[in-house]
Amino acid sequence: MGLKDLGRIDDVIHGRMRLGIMVYLADAETADFTELKTVLEATQGNLSVHLKKLEEAGYVAIAKSFVNNKPLTRVSITPEGRRAFAAYLDAIGALIGGRGT
Repeated sequence: MGLKDLGRIDDVIHGRMRLGIMVYLADAETADFTELKTVLEATQGNLSVHLKKLEEAGYVAIAKSFVNNKPLTRVSITPEGRRAFAAYLDAIGALIGGRGT
């Protein structure tokens, strides 16, 4: 354990905004774009960029639709995303748990 676990840290998840998205979706499963924007205190453009990176990795699924003629974007964590997030948490735990040994 320790520094060798650093290589197990998933760079796609590790960014502050992407980590916040994954933490939120791990609990909520699905959230709409406005909800994520609000809870993460993100700008629309910043959130869009990070969601795209997570979607390209297969960690989230994005569904776009219209409700009352207004666009609605829903983001859901995928099974692959849930596995990647669990592995990320294990790697962080091992890294932190390895301090002082």
